[in-house]
Order: sequence, then C-alpha cells, then structure tokens
Amino acid sequence: MKKMKLTVVGVICYLLLLVAPASEAVIQCSDVVKYLRPCVSYLVKGTGKPPAGCCSGASALASAATTTADKRAACDCIKTVAKNINLNAQAAQALPGNCGITLPFTVSPTVDCSKIG
Repeated sequence: MKKMKLTVVGVICYLLLLVAPASEAVIQCSDVVKYLRPCVSYLVKGTGKPPAGCCSGASALASAATTTADKRAACDCIKTVAKNINLNAQAAQALPGNCGITLPFTVSPTVDCSKIG
C-alpha cells in the first residue's frame, strides 16, 4: 500500500507540470499523495482504464499546481514515491491521456523536474 501511494504521488507531480508562472511552491508532497491515492492500483497493475477517482484526483492536482515551483515540487514528490514502488511505466505514461489530461512532458521516474517551467 505504501508503495502504491508513492507511485500516485509521482504521477501527481508530473500532472502538476502544466503551464504556470514561477513562484514559491505551496503544494506539499502529502497533497500530491492525497490526490493520486486513487491511482495506486492502476499504476502498479497497469491494466484497464484508470478509475474515475484517479482521473478526478489527477485533474485536481493539475489544477492545484499553478506555479512552476508547485509543478517542480509535485514532480519531485512523484519521482521519490515512484522509486519506492513497482510502478508500471506504461500505465504511468498513459495516465494523462487515459484521463483526458494533456501534459507538456513524459510521465517518467527519470524526468528532470528542474526543467519544468
């Protein structure tokens, strides 16, 4: 369960990388985990479509990360969590598209969060 939560956090961080101006991050890793918690099973098993709660959380996270600092903080959180679970890379990369969200980056545990603008 802890590993699943970490995966969700990673995905949320990536979703926060949507367009936003630079400023101090106000989003916390615990917030990212909360938004992505419904995605954990999908991100680990990588089968079927993500549950509605997962897509709702991912969309809410994307809306909550409005600044460059927030997006980078979310990205870093997701990367940290993703390293501690057995994340299905294909499911993680497909999540934004499967939830109808467009991201300007690839969802990956190797993404360089410092390059998010």
